[in-house]
Amino acid sequence: MKIRIGVGAGNTSSTPDALAELVRGLDDLGFDSLWLSEVLTAPVLDPVVGLAWAAANNPRLKLGTTMLLPGRHVLRLAKQLASLDVLSRGRLLVTLVPGLTYAPERDAIGVDPKRRGAVIDEALPLLRRLWAGETVSHEGIAGSFHDVKLSPLPVQQPLEVWLGGTVPAALERCGRLSDGWLPSLCTPEEAAAGRVVIEKAAAQAGRSISGEHFGMSIGYAGAPIDPATARVMAARRPRALELTPVGLPALRELIEHFIAVGFSKFVVRPVVAPASWRAELEALAAAVGDLQT
Repeated sequence: MKIRIGVGAGNTSSTPDALAELVRGLDDLGFDSLWLSEVLTAPVLDPVVGLAWAAANNPRLKLGTTMLLPGRHVLRLAKQLASLDVLSRGRLLVTLVPGLTYAPERDAIGVDPKRRGAVIDEALPLLRRLWAGETVSHEGIAGSFHDVKLSPLPVQQPLEVWLGGTVPAALERCGRLSDGWLPSLCTPEEAAAGRVVIEKAAAQAGRSISGEHFGMSIGYAGAPIDPATARVMAARRPRALELTPVGLPALRELIEHFIAVGFSKFVVRPVVAPASWRAELEALAAAVGDLQT
């Protein structure tokens, strides 16, 4: 089992200098990948733009995104991600997410949370067909188009798509449609139980998911979380404080627990912006870098 650790920028690298420092440090210190998440109402870069910039500034680093699917026209999304895979020469990692459910993000996405699963069910098979070079026509909630053949196609064939989510419907969907699972805010025991559900759903759909394709996105705090930040975290996600390791030894211990139940891909992201990305990455590398195999 190949253990890989990437780093998510969170809301900490929205300037060229900060992102450049992060990209250089990740490459120098042997981390697997850079991850940019899409949150429309947060002070973060658009992931397609940010990762295209990163691809041009580093020829080796893998480029990951947790990107919104609901609210997007599926053909436009297919074109964007295929173009990014071409420009990065096949270094793109994709996890598609339904989006957050608290205001104002909920309203900005423009799709009722109860309908987001249906959007993913409709859109993900269309993405696969478009990326495979088929001529596709479609009328539905994911977009309307006729006799479209996408070009350029992704370098990666197939371009894999992972999903997140921990509720029963998301687990079933992951098994039925995705190439891997990258959730957040769950315990190792909950993750192991979720994997069983996903693998069962995959088998029922006549498919399988590689044992190497189970990962976890982990927000961590390098020091005790201040009260203001704690209030924001708790208001947005009730279990966030409970499931956020505080201190790098606690982060390492949590990753080890996930490895013990069969998870091998990790995205770690500081919940508070580091004063220096270089210093943060050096500390991270000393704490968890040797876990990569």
